Amino acid sequence: MTQGSPSPPRFAATLAAAALIAGAALTLPGAPRAEMLPVDLELVLAVDVSGSIDAEEMKLQRDGYIAAMTDPEVVRAITRGVTGRVAIAYVEWAGYETRRLLVDWSLIDGRAAADSFAATLASQPIRGGVSTSISAAIEFILPMFGANGYEGTRKVIDISGDGPNNQGPPIVQMRDRANAMGVVINGLPILNDRPNPLNFPSLPDLDRYYEGCVITGEGSFVVVAGNFEAFGEAVKRKLIQEIAGLRPAGRGLARLGRPLRWRAAAPPARLLRAGAVYEPGCDIGERQLNDFYRRRGWGN
Repeated sequence: MTQGSPSPPRFAATLAAAALIAGAALTLPGAPRAEMLPVDLELVLAVDVSGSIDAEEMKLQRDGYIAAMTDPEVVRAITRGVTGRVAIAYVEWAGYETRRLLVDWSLIDGRAAADSFAATLASQPIRGGVSTSISAAIEFILPMFGANGYEGTRKVIDISGDGPNNQGPPIVQMRDRANAMGVVINGLPILNDRPNPLNFPSLPDLDRYYEGCVITGEGSFVVVAGNFEAFGEAVKRKLIQEIAGLRPAGRGLARLGRPLRWRAAAPPARLLRAGAVYEPGCDIGERQLNDFYRRRGWGN
């Protein structure tokens, strides 16, 4: 051993101390995080499978997302971004007890990755829930951002559904929490006047509800599917709009129905602004549910 070298016990102690210091440095506030992969967009697709949607309609929704994810126009929009890639996850939700991550964060950077995402989604069973808690879906999704290994220029939740919030935290509370975190919420309401399995009333101005109570953030927008048959085309056009960072002039609302037609190139059906006042009140769904119970003699 050369002069001045630490004895074996001292040397071991020195290494142990160094390891402790290094480990502590990793946990100190402000310590650098593991490097995040830059992407153009972090997007969570949040899909309603509540009791007002029957099995046929659930399949139309699922097929719409599978087809949209592999559509050449969608793939082209992804690969033409600054980084040429996006990170996408897929969640299905109903009431507070039904919030399921079906496809975890996936890097989509071309057709092969898009096909893999769609195949994973297609392999998942379709299972419904009961109530409609948009707020609980947002609460479930928000922690998914920032812990996924990606750093997106934009963070977006894309919520599709056929009814207003009627369970869980107030929708405005969770919408505002997303906004405070810099997460944009876009909406894809489905206008559905078909009798549903529970005979629960529909909300005829659900598009207005989404405008005033659900969407939030810079560039947020609503695309309306006039029915479940229009859903697939609505999803495709909405994905392109989100991925490319586009929106109708100002903040616009585009409508799809019979015949299927996308109106983004023309003046939007009407302009909207995130946080616009919804006159009936953002608790309309909770009041509908209470009235539904009262008429049947359930609860108070």
